[in-house]
Amino acid sequence: MRIGLLTDGGYPYAGGESGLWCDRLVRGLTQHEFDLFALSRSAEQEERGWVPLPAQVGRVRTAPLWTADEDVRGTRAPKGLLARMVTGGGARPYGRRERRHFEAHFAALAASVCAAGARSGEDGAASTGEPGGEGHTSVADAQFTDGLYGLAELAREHGGLTAALRSETAVRVLEAACRAPGTGRTVQTATVPDLLVFARELDRVLRPLSLDWYDEEGLGAVDLCHATSGGAGALPGLLAKRFFGVPLLVTEHGVRLRAHYLAATGTTLNAPVRALLANLHGRLAAEVYRQAAIVTPGNTHARRWQERCGAGREKLRTVHPGMESGRFTALGESGDSGPDDTLVWVGPIEPAKDLIALLHAFAEVRKAEPDARLRIIGTPARGTEGAEGAEGAEGGAYLAHCRALAAQLFPDEATDAHAIGDNPVSFEVLGGAEAPELTDAYAAGGVVVLSSVLEGFPTGLVEAMFCGRATVSTDVGAVVEVIGGTGLVVPARNPRALADACIALLRDPERRARLGAAARARALELFTVDQNLAAFRGIYLELISHAPVRREAEAVDADGGPRPFATPPEARVPGPWTASGAAPAGRTPSWAAGPRTVCAGARGAGGGDA
Repeated sequence: MRIGLLTDGGYPYAGGESGLWCDRLVRGLTQHEFDLFALSRSAEQEERGWVPLPAQVGRVRTAPLWTADEDVRGTRAPKGLLARMVTGGGARPYGRRERRHFEAHFAALAASVCAAGARSGEDGAASTGEPGGEGHTSVADAQFTDGLYGLAELAREHGGLTAALRSETAVRVLEAACRAPGTGRTVQTATVPDLLVFARELDRVLRPLSLDWYDEEGLGAVDLCHATSGGAGALPGLLAKRFFGVPLLVTEHGVRLRAHYLAATGTTLNAPVRALLANLHGRLAAEVYRQAAIVTPGNTHARRWQERCGAGREKLRTVHPGMESGRFTALGESGDSGPDDTLVWVGPIEPAKDLIALLHAFAEVRKAEPDARLRIIGTPARGTEGAEGAEGAEGGAYLAHCRALAAQLFPDEATDAHAIGDNPVSFEVLGGAEAPELTDAYAAGGVVVLSSVLEGFPTGLVEAMFCGRATVSTDVGAVVEVIGGTGLVVPARNPRALADACIALLRDPERRARLGAAARARALELFTVDQNLAAFRGIYLELISHAPVRREAEAVDADGGPRPFATPPEARVPGPWTASGAAPAGRTPSWAAGPRTVCAGARGAGGGDA
């Protein structure tokens, strides 16, 4: 079958855990064809180019979500114009009839977004990141879907939405919706500048509605849409189901709505804008879950969020992200439990990893075990496509702070008056002389420590399990689900508990060996690439088996029944007769259509066919 793989800021662009997972999926399911529909998040991401694509990838269509206000590319141009317009929003002004339709659909969307806060606790959602699913009424849901799909149909028939969403009419509609009875206090205080900012952000979220992907040569040609994220990245899948009846599968390793809540706390946006955006993303997440045939969270932590945001339990299938275990085999099967006096921490150095608590915990460890050492080995940030600049600066400042604290807590020590002092804490970089490979980093310690206060799926913890290492972890994200009973888990932000667990394992090598062996067996059973591929292979077949047959006009008679011999037998066998026109004039099987082109729309026109 032909799969339409929808990505947002990941595959086929280089870097990131999301892109790596997609590449493994495409390469592993060789019996299927894949068309990629990719949204890019930054100019730097596009400049890095694509990873090498396997043979089963046919067409690639891309569009940017990062363009400046005056340079909106990748949107659908009005009929009669090329879709490769670079300036002016890619669309002519709407006529009077189109303006009336836009105003009606946008008013429904705005009413649902503004009403969501008053009934779901907008202030709590915007500040704490907790979804308020119980307040989502059916009336507001209907308004949101009517407005969303009405705007999508308008964009499909008459051109892109950017100019309309930035217009004075849109601001007036938003202002009326915010002032309507029943809206939340925070939304009611929105000023005109706040509404202008929200209109700009709304345009970026809804930009996939204006893409030229929704035709028989695009998403209408696929048998199944697989969205690798929620939010804006799943919008093309919603429209493919709406326009063509294509079933939608949604995979979320980290819930996009939760990521939005967490990111909003660090922005400079005013409170009314944050509340409106929280309501918008909440409504969009609920609609994605409602329309998806199956939703596959990457862990139970993500699953709980999806349930609270409206996903039905009957649709949810937890599928852990598969990881490559081969490079850890030699270390994992060696039987070596590591040095008895060394703790090792491996991962990207950033505030969420809470190395400050780890250093304070190690101070307690040193009181009980004076010869203990701590090796902190930094790795590149995982899954941060397009955000290297800000995160790199933040990580550098945090590393400097950690080094200063380590120097204060652990002054250089010397064995005698003539020896050079040495610090029991070392800061290293993966790829350096001490740890040239990832396996060397995990082999450096007898106990692997995870001290995070915020985690999704703990990739580093799974790597340590593949290596057969005993672990001490904080109870965050999916840690308990991943580790099971094969490691020690302590509360986050509790250096004393972290220290006690580390001391217990350092003093008991036999226990470390037992836990390490059990951890490796668990990881090989649950978290390998093979189990991930097997799960999606079955899900693909299940979804396509329940999808209605879409017959071509030439293959049915006047009553809608099948027409005998409408499809000649040679059309089902690849060969020169397929390309010469012997196949039906309608939809040709994907495997018989001959070579297809790669459309580098994001590099030139942004979303058009090359």
